[in-house]
Amino acid sequence: EEPHILLECDSSALDPLQRHLKLYKIRRKVDIAPRPDLSLWAVLPGDSSLPKSAGRAVLLAPDPRTELMGWRLIAEKGADPSEIIPGSEVGNVQDYHRHRYKQGIPEGVKDLPPGVALPLESNLAYLNGISFTKGCYIGQELTARTHHMGVIRKRLLPVCLSAPLPSQGIPEGAEILTEAGKRAGKFRAGGGDLGIALLRLAHVNEPLCVSLGGDKVKLSASMPEWWPKNAA
Repeated sequence: EEPHILLECDSSALDPLQRHLKLYKIRRKVDIAPRPDLSLWAVLPGDSSLPKSAGRAVLLAPDPRTELMGWRLIAEKGADPSEIIPGSEVGNVQDYHRHRYKQGIPEGVKDLPPGVALPLESNLAYLNGISFTKGCYIGQELTARTHHMGVIRKRLLPVCLSAPLPSQGIPEGAEILTEAGKRAGKFRAGGGDLGIALLRLAHVNEPLCVSLGGDKVKLSASMPEWWPKNAA
């Protein structure tokens, strides 16, 4: 009967997020609590269309970031999503991460380290993640000014790594260099030959590499197709 808001977050940020929200609760009659009885699923776009209603789903809604990420499904713990959405197949979490890295979609504290990642450099304005009409928030003046000036020199971009890849993968935060040895950006996170990196736009079309113990791993960056046409 009472209004509820379901808030999705990185599981590692659950406790600090609850503490942060409770700071602003003051004397309001608001309950803030985790929901371990629910499960979250990503329903990636496929050949079949999604049903308008899914029987046992608590919530089924388009992913608000971009239609390329499909839908978010929240169901009771233990429910089989392939039964909720007929014709679907259950993949693994690496399938999901590879899909979003291919699209250049950041998510969670690895891709967006707290206190380090800037909203506009992280493309949150393209992902329904920033409002330029709401009231003030921490960092609002800098974010709004940068947006209206239109000068953003670095952005998160999808990258593809060339074989042979190191057995341990590319470490998070590894320096990305141009062929001339100039700093072009930093590797944020990835899986296999796909990843996401914060790069200077001036070097995006150049051959890039990561130097690891004397070995160089080549990588190439690309502009995501879902970006607005004037973004590049």
